[in-house]
Amino acid sequence: MTDEQRPILDVEGIQRLLPHRPPFLLVDRVVAFEKGVSLTALKGVTMNEPFFAGHFPGHPVMPGVLILEALAQAAALLACLSIPPEEIARKVTYLMAIDGARFRRPVVPGDRLELRVEVTKHKGAVWKQVGRALVDGQPVAEAEFLAMLAEGGTGT
Repeated sequence: MTDEQRPILDVEGIQRLLPHRPPFLLVDRVVAFEKGVSLTALKGVTMNEPFFAGHFPGHPVMPGVLILEALAQAAALLACLSIPPEEIARKVTYLMAIDGARFRRPVVPGDRLELRVEVTKHKGAVWKQVGRALVDGQPVAEAEFLAMLAEGGTGT
């Protein structure tokens, strides 16, 4: 593993920040982070993903909405890691909008999604971010996300 790919957060650290759990946790590790600015995360896409059984039999393709969900989870991680640590356990991220979603090519078993998110605006509890998903350096999806960090975390 190169220094660039050594995780800042592994899946256990991610689960301490996000309420998602398998099979709906779509981020495996965080490999780069700049507080309040950007985050890069990874998702290994395997044939064992439950959605491939029906999307599509004989021609497995990761659903575009799940690529967007992976980007939204990366965006939530960026927001959570950017607030004071003592506040994280009390917060939950609610997605408010997805704008400008574009899909460039299918994601298939064996691909490694690189999820890059950047803050474009942050005011109070509301975060606006842009996200791009890449495979082998080539864009596969992009969108803008609007989310709110609200009270309501479990405190775990």
